[in-house]
Formats: sequence, C-alpha cells, structure tokens
Amino acid sequence: MPEMRRVMIIGQPGSGKSTLARTLGGITHLPVVHIDHIHWKPGWVERPGPEKDALCAEVHARETWIFEGGRSVTWPERLARADSVIWLDLPLAKRLWRVLWRTVRYWGRTRPDLPEGCPEKLSWTFLRWIWDTRHTSRDAMQALYRSVPADKSKFHLRGNRDVEQFLSGLRIAASTGNLGISHR
Repeated sequence: MPEMRRVMIIGQPGSGKSTLARTLGGITHLPVVHIDHIHWKPGWVERPGPEKDALCAEVHARETWIFEGGRSVTWPERLARADSVIWLDLPLAKRLWRVLWRTVRYWGRTRPDLPEGCPEKLSWTFLRWIWDTRHTSRDAMQALYRSVPADKSKFHLRGNRDVEQFLSGLRIAASTGNLGISHR
C-alpha cells in the first residue's frame, strides 16, 4: 500500500462517506474531518462561503487528515494536498435508501458527522436536491477523479463489495505493518 497521510473522500449524499471516513480513521489512526462540521453551525445554521473556504484551507494545511465531503470550490486545493482520493460512486436508489434509513435511525438526534445541535430531520428540499443533482454532481466527481495525478493513489468504489474489499486490504496491511502510514 502507498503511504496514506492525507485522504480525500468524495461521493454524493448517502454514498457512505462519513462511515468510510470513520472506519478508515480507526484503521489508520489519521484524524477525520467531516465537511458537515464546516458547512453547519449548531441549529442548522449555514456558515458563509468564505468562512467555509477558510476552514477547509486550515484542514488542507495539516500534516495528516481524512477529509470527507463536498465544498467543491475547495477541491483543487484539497486534491493538491491529498496523497489518496477515494470516490464512493453508488447508485441513486441505494443512496436515497441510505439517506432515508439514517433519517429514521438518528431522528431527533445529532449524527456523529454533524455538529452538536443539528438533530436529524427529514427535508424534502434535501431529497429534491439529491434528485436534481444526481447527474451534475456525479459528472463533477468523475472529472475530479479523472484529474487525479498519477503520483497519487485513487480508488473508485462502486458498492458495498468494493468498500469491504478496500477496507479488508487496509486491515491486512495494517496488521502486517505494511500500511505505509506516516504520522510525521
């Protein structure tokens, strides 16, 4: 496995970015950053764009991270600093099911990937946004993924089996000391 110090995870809502980031953090012991902690303040108050950009830049400057999520205007800087890119590219039906399931699972409580004071709720606006951006958002991620320089590791995971195989490989590498993670 190549060295992993800064891992960029992208994917559309419900693709499993937060779950993968937490699991990957547990294996690698790298710090995990969820974009929703940057996007939202407590009480579902959205931060202004320049503030989000500055917070993303602070994360990008760190020596190590697993950074999951959007804020596509900051992707070029994130990609420049990342050594690994993971694209979770799951079908729309699977993603919608996961969004609905997590809504039921966390209803009225704050998910681990959200700031305190942002209890889970059902938003038809959000569901509509997932539907409306299903092609444009995927196209943007595909373009980013294709632009990943050859000196960086990249992983295109299209379903549960791909994710499990990826994580299994990391667990094996970690157990044999061949994970290539440096915490310099």
